[in-house]
Amino acid sequence: MNREKEIFRVTLVGSIVNVLLTVFKFVAGIVGRSSAMTADAIHSLSDLLSDAVVMIFVKLSGRPVDSDHDYGHGKYETLATIIVALMLAGAGLWLAIASAADIFAGLNGAELPEPTMLALVAAVASVAAKEGLYRWTIYRERRINSPLLVANAWHHRSDALTSVAAIIGISGAMFLGGKWRLLDPGAAFVVSWFILAAAWKQCKPAIDILLEKALPPETKDHIRRIILETPGVKAMHHLRTRNIGPGIAIECHIKLDPDISLRDAHEIASQVEKRLRAEYGRKTHVGIHMEPY
Repeated sequence: MNREKEIFRVTLVGSIVNVLLTVFKFVAGIVGRSSAMTADAIHSLSDLLSDAVVMIFVKLSGRPVDSDHDYGHGKYETLATIIVALMLAGAGLWLAIASAADIFAGLNGAELPEPTMLALVAAVASVAAKEGLYRWTIYRERRINSPLLVANAWHHRSDALTSVAAIIGISGAMFLGGKWRLLDPGAAFVVSWFILAAAWKQCKPAIDILLEKALPPETKDHIRRIILETPGVKAMHHLRTRNIGPGIAIECHIKLDPDISLRDAHEIASQVEKRLRAEYGRKTHVGIHMEPY
């Protein structure tokens, strides 16, 4: 499977659905007199922008090692993940401010508009479509291990959650009326915080990668076991690990019998590399320094 093409294809499908939903929800929000649905449409628009970022950066991250990038271009994908997460946070913040303003106006006597059935239909359709996209994107991501697709999938789910809030708010405003119309912006305000939390959940790991954070202790322990179980390796130390985009880098010092030939020492080091790449992927960067035991 071509990883770059798979990410591009999944993103393209999401973009097509987002275009259709965004247009539909903008029309439903304006014609259907629903501030929650209009806000939902703005959130879908942020999905379109994130899809564009994914398509651009996944091309860059798929480039091979060159003279200017000895470790490849994997961190372009990490950078794109942060951009997508920040866009998600921006959408959540916008929803929080806009819905709070509507709530404040309603509490101070302003008459909030009554949504129509068109807005409710759009909200239900959005939940079905976006939750389906989330599940499909996550399924595809598990096959190729792309943090960028995870971020994009959460964009789909956050849009579905926003639409759930819209359903609650629109239904309450339509069928209860009066002060209950505050349910429309009120539900959107609550969900905006879930969106901000989802943005942080996606952004934090990507920031860790850019800051060269080491792999988890349990992963490092597993790496040590693989190295020490390789025939010929007497001991090891100075293990260093980090992520490079979707891949990882492993560097360490191994101690070998001082009386073996250089050829034999090289063969042992090669076996260590092969075993690590068999476990963590063929693109895993492995750097080994050999020392006499």
